[in-house]
Amino acid sequence: MKRRLKIILGPTAVGKTDYSIREALKYGSPVISCDSRQLYREMSIGTAVPSPEQLSAVRHYFIHSHSVTMPYSAGKYELEALALIEDLFAKGHETLVMAGGSGFYIDALCRGLDDFPPADQQLRAELTARLESEGVESLRLDLKRLDPESYRTLDIANGQRVVRALEVCLMTGRPFSSFKTAPVKKRNFVIEKTGLSRPREELYGRIDRRVLAMVEDGLVDEVRSLLPYRHLPALQTVGYKEIFQYLDGEISLEQAVTLIQRNTRHYAKRQLSYWGRDPEIRWIEHFEN
Repeated sequence: MKRRLKIILGPTAVGKTDYSIREALKYGSPVISCDSRQLYREMSIGTAVPSPEQLSAVRHYFIHSHSVTMPYSAGKYELEALALIEDLFAKGHETLVMAGGSGFYIDALCRGLDDFPPADQQLRAELTARLESEGVESLRLDLKRLDPESYRTLDIANGQRVVRALEVCLMTGRPFSSFKTAPVKKRNFVIEKTGLSRPREELYGRIDRRVLAMVEDGLVDEVRSLLPYRHLPALQTVGYKEIFQYLDGEISLEQAVTLIQRNTRHYAKRQLSYWGRDPEIRWIEHFEN
């Protein structure tokens, strides 16, 4: 089979953007982004979208393609990305390059998603009320008891994701993680996964410097512009939550920056843990910056 999708994945700040652009130029491919936050056009600085120079180097898809006000999901991404991939193959591409750090979205594209139950709005409202009154820690403990696998692999600092996972557990009596073990859907193209890694201290240093650069580039003003939308799931994201706390007067800007750095490091660790169980990934550590 000639048609091939090369997926470049790895933790945040590892260097996926530059690496994927070089790969895309090698094969005459665009870059298909697989990032659950970079697709929102209102979120740029805090999501580390590619720079204008990087975006002009090759065509990018799923960057600033949707509005934060419109609900989006891994299931929608699966459908839209597959349609795009088929269209690009039909136009003559033999190798396509995808890049991103959203493991659940990558799984949706590669394996397909099981049929998640529809939302139980009453139960979700109850769990959301608990989130607001008790904080995420109480819900995390319930998730750890009902679904240790999701507790280990989800972004458990993201209250909305914890709410959704708990909602599914309580509705169905099944772990949320069990809905990701359906038989793999067959794709009519070859999938190759390349994982980028770096020594931990090097990665953490890159994360810390990136956060400082974000603040220098105007992260506070970007988050301030999103205050009317702060309740939306997309904004329950590292880099935004902490600046909201600063804007609310709960913490200083220096504390917010320290928290973003710490929480981003924790997120990178969870990304690596999530992918550690995938034997199809070919990991490389020594690559050009």
